[in-house]
Amino acid sequence: MTRLAQTLGLTEIQSEIVANVRRFVDKEIIPVAQELEHADAYPQQIVDGMGQMGLFGLMIPEEYGGLGESLLTYALCVEELARGWMSVSGVINTHFIVAYMIRQHGTDEQKQRFLPRMATGDVRGAFSMSEPALGSDVAAITTTATRTGEGGGYAISGQKMWLTNGATSTLVAALVRTDEGQEKPHKNLTTFLIEKPAGFGEVLPGLTIPKKLDKMGYKGIDTTELIFDDYQAQAVDILGGDPGKGFAHMMDGVEVGRVNVSARACGIAQRAFELAVRYAQQRSTFGKPIAEHQAIAFSLAEMATKVEAAHLMLVNAARLKDSGERNDVAAGMAKYLCSEYCAEVTQASFRIHGGYGYSTEFEIERLMREAPFLLIGEGTSEIQKQIISKGLLREYREK
Repeated sequence: MTRLAQTLGLTEIQSEIVANVRRFVDKEIIPVAQELEHADAYPQQIVDGMGQMGLFGLMIPEEYGGLGESLLTYALCVEELARGWMSVSGVINTHFIVAYMIRQHGTDEQKQRFLPRMATGDVRGAFSMSEPALGSDVAAITTTATRTGEGGGYAISGQKMWLTNGATSTLVAALVRTDEGQEKPHKNLTTFLIEKPAGFGEVLPGLTIPKKLDKMGYKGIDTTELIFDDYQAQAVDILGGDPGKGFAHMMDGVEVGRVNVSARACGIAQRAFELAVRYAQQRSTFGKPIAEHQAIAFSLAEMATKVEAAHLMLVNAARLKDSGERNDVAAGMAKYLCSEYCAEVTQASFRIHGGYGYSTEFEIERLMREAPFLLIGEGTSEIQKQIISKGLLREYREK
């Protein structure tokens, strides 16, 4: 049997890319992750290294300076990055979603304007959909873009929430409400592409990035609010050029984002297993390594099986999306299973570590604070169950 989470059928290029990322993680991320995470310090040196490897342009077409790789390749790279430190994978996640949305739905001018600079990391993307009182009800967005009547301009006012890379990003894809006269609320939503300087405070007239939000985990990268106060945008800033299509654009982005979250969950679960199986062979009780006690051995067996199952679900969802087929159910299943298994595997590893697992000197303590985020990121497990059940009923409906 090979080591866990191997992926069959990769091309030579895919295998080389993933292997390079794994070496980078082992050498540059794992040795410093604990110190940086506890200090809540931005991993600039690591981010620079990812840029040099071309990870910011992994899925951007070659004609725009990217590597033109598949979602599967990207997901496997994210899996490796999250195995080292989940926050590092978060640096490229929202960037990737915005680049994907522009690639799929942007105008030719928007693609030419943004994608080459995004491929190098000179422009870094952030994704803004949530609001303070919104939760999962995306159609209830209250941030509003009102036409000003001046050359197709818009005035945007409102408050957005949970912006990953809110301060370090220089391009935000923000979903807001416009008046398209449609009866269905989601038909009145529009995505604006807003280029801005990095930093906190009022970065542009009418556009403020308040301070970084404190979090239980997912440290090292900035999570912020985004406040619009009569911010002036133009019609050319609308993704795809047509207002009222933002909901569909965002849901397409979230769908690949769920594959990303699945990959992060797989990465954390793999690291939690690695820590547990190593510690269980080093720690002895009653005259033998605890790995030889049946209770621990069985726990390791369960953990390994969950790691393997989650990885297979991730690979299936990514490959389905790459094939051009609808993958909302597969992505929902992967996100649900991977995030739940990640939490279970991480807690099992924590238990194997005993009292040492509660010490901040041991890596499992950090994973225990990171894993819960994946249960809610890109839609809770309950939301995934809604998506899955609707898809099942669509396919299995009685005639």
